[in-house]
Amino acid sequence: MTPGASRFVQSESTGTGEADLVARLQAGDEAAYEHVVRTYAPRMLAVARRFLNHEQDAQDAVQDALLSAFRSIRTFAGKSSLGTWLHRIVVNAALARLRSGRRRTERSIDELVPRFLADGHMEGEVAAWAVTLDRAVAERETRRVVRGSIEQLPESYRAVLLLRDIEGQSTAETAEVLGLNEGAVKTRLHRARQALRTLLDPYMRGLAP
Repeated sequence: MTPGASRFVQSESTGTGEADLVARLQAGDEAAYEHVVRTYAPRMLAVARRFLNHEQDAQDAVQDALLSAFRSIRTFAGKSSLGTWLHRIVVNAALARLRSGRRRTERSIDELVPRFLADGHMEGEVAAWAVTLDRAVAERETRRVVRGSIEQLPESYRAVLLLRDIEGQSTAETAEVLGLNEGAVKTRLHRARQALRTLLDPYMRGLAP
């Protein structure tokens, strides 16, 4: 189970209690559906917000995910917990919104990644930041800047970065979600991290308002 999914899963909904809940869902019990919405929708919204910067888009992704889950609940075989299954569905719904929804103008990945000279050295200097990235994402204002910078990445790179670095999914899990091979995931993640650093550099060095 990935870190993102483990944060999402509710421990008290495992075992016999969860099996009973799933059976009720599969039987069309409306009270069971309401229970799932009350219990899991807030967590699903938190996941969607990590992918989508606009609140309405995040809420729509949760609605899409819940509808998808309820329509396919009879196919749920219990190979994972209900929470893990719902987590996977809302991630896919958020990615779908990310691909088709409104967003800021994307930047070309080639103009953002470092360039190297013929002798193998990087062109230009890599200046030290005033704060670390870990500390930056913990601060509300800087988190907004980081989020805006991630939105400027091309969708294929942004999705890999979000799944690996925000959701904490493994390379294999990310490859499965995006329909890529693991080598492609590693390459895109490396380039996405380089590009994000380029976008954040002025702010992190205190050169941008």
